[in-house]
Amino acid sequence: MALRSAGGFDWKRALALGACLAVGVALWRQPVLWPLKVLVVMMHETGHAVATLLVGGHVEHVTIAANESGQCVSALPPGALRQIFIYSAGYVGSALAGALLLIATLRYRIRRATLGVMCAWLVAMGLLYAGDAFTLIFCIGTALALGAAVRWLPLRAVEWINVFVASFTGLYALFDLRDDLWDGAARSHSDAALLSNLTLVPSIVWAVLWTAAAVAILLASAVWALRGDARRSVGAGARAVPVNSSL
Repeated sequence: MALRSAGGFDWKRALALGACLAVGVALWRQPVLWPLKVLVVMMHETGHAVATLLVGGHVEHVTIAANESGQCVSALPPGALRQIFIYSAGYVGSALAGALLLIATLRYRIRRATLGVMCAWLVAMGLLYAGDAFTLIFCIGTALALGAAVRWLPLRAVEWINVFVASFTGLYALFDLRDDLWDGAARSHSDAALLSNLTLVPSIVWAVLWTAAAVAILLASAVWALRGDARRSVGAGARAVPVNSSL
């Protein structure tokens, strides 16, 4: 990818990220991107699952479907704040996943390991929580495909995959918010509606809050990731210190 930083904002990486976003938008309705869309749905449901476990709840199962829908069935712990955290972790969680992928790949240059972690995540979700055959097959099949990329593709190709998955994850998170929360009919069946029933706060308020959080996370991560290579920055800032030895 020839993503080298000369200090400060890295315009080469910014152009690469912009190209990935442009491809994602141009091919949005094409079947070739369907696996990535379902992958982001799994990230969304994983957000709910992880939040449930963090606050002491129990995840019964997670399912995703070919029509890009998903469900996380959990035994929710008592307490309004805990449940707000769980419901909010879907849309915001998928945006956070994209942000972490972007930072790990572009700023910290963790490329093969990043895809390796994604493989482990998919296998764990499939084996521990898959609620139907499609979910299990998708998780294991995608993990095998990513594992093959880790094992056999050159490092530059792995980096391109990471950046494209990261950019597409962020893009899908925003489009998902638009489609699910800013359309009145769709919002009535969304996480925002469920949370509105719990808190009596209108679903449109949750739509605003989650959209603002997702946009802030993605913008902040992009700026941070494009500020150059963190490891190279550390090396460039180090100074040689002469040492006198009397031995």
